[in-house]
Amino acid sequence: MKRHNLSETSSSSPISRRDMLIRSAGLLAAGGAALTGISRASAANGPQSRPEGPAVRNGRIKQSIVQWPFEYFGENWTLEQTCEVAKSLGVDSIELLTADQFHIVAEHGLTCAIAQINMVPDPPFLRGFNNPDFWPEVMATTRETIEAAAEYGIPNVICFTGFSAKDPHDPNSPEWDLDEGARNCIEGLKQIIGFAEEKEINLCLENLNTRDDSHPMKGHPGYQGAETDYCIEIIKGVGSPRMKMLFDIYHAQIMDGDIIRRIHEHAEYIGHVHTAGNPGRHELDDTQELNYRPMMEALLEVGYTGYVGQEFLPTRDPYQGLYEAIRLCDV
Repeated sequence: MKRHNLSETSSSSPISRRDMLIRSAGLLAAGGAALTGISRASAANGPQSRPEGPAVRNGRIKQSIVQWPFEYFGENWTLEQTCEVAKSLGVDSIELLTADQFHIVAEHGLTCAIAQINMVPDPPFLRGFNNPDFWPEVMATTRETIEAAAEYGIPNVICFTGFSAKDPHDPNSPEWDLDEGARNCIEGLKQIIGFAEEKEINLCLENLNTRDDSHPMKGHPGYQGAETDYCIEIIKGVGSPRMKMLFDIYHAQIMDGDIIRRIHEHAEYIGHVHTAGNPGRHELDDTQELNYRPMMEALLEVGYTGYVGQEFLPTRDPYQGLYEAIRLCDV
């Protein structure tokens, strides 16, 4: 199985969250430039009239904007700019922020639907709960994030299985088998879930696809929690009402498909949802195969009350793309 070859960064020099993801997740110049170039080429065709007024009109599905795609691609929005976009679109959350960013959204009258742990210099999905060697660091940063999330009224904190490789930086590393990795995840998560219960925070385990190796942020070859049912079995094994799944529809479509059935089957375990078009992880438009409106209806049918985070890589005007995606999901 192909794995990411992640280069180390110096721990002695300051590194921003943007740098962490770009460098550590392997956002190589060619891949990033290709996506950014598409967006800039579109913008170069001339000014586009952006829609006026909020995209949210029904509000039955709570929606959120994931910061990183709009920070790295398209117009490279700062968090403050994304906050202004969210307010103009009628959205009250910017997500996957680290604890040092919570005050910014709060100052704009917004929230963060799900918090990101900080695992500098590696991306947080690389070193997860399947490897006991990583537990001290993973649990420390998860605990710190839970504490900060509780302070700001943020309901969810993300968590990951980690990669199958015991040393993700070594292409020849031995791997955890699936059963072993699941047992380790359950044992490790049980050690932190009590603190999450005490703080009334959900831990949400995310599924990530391993099939798309076209770009480092479109797929994650080597990630152990690639299949929905595998993640659900870990969640069941932890056995806490605060242990949930971050159900990423884009990743689940690539690995599993049958999205509406899975929403109904796993409704009690879904704590957060992410969107993006497939193939490509781009806008929720007619170029991709997922039909998001009935999936949002399915979430309402099962009584889902959490957030849906827009996490697509923009290839054109990001404001327009967000407006269209939010309107589509506003069933």
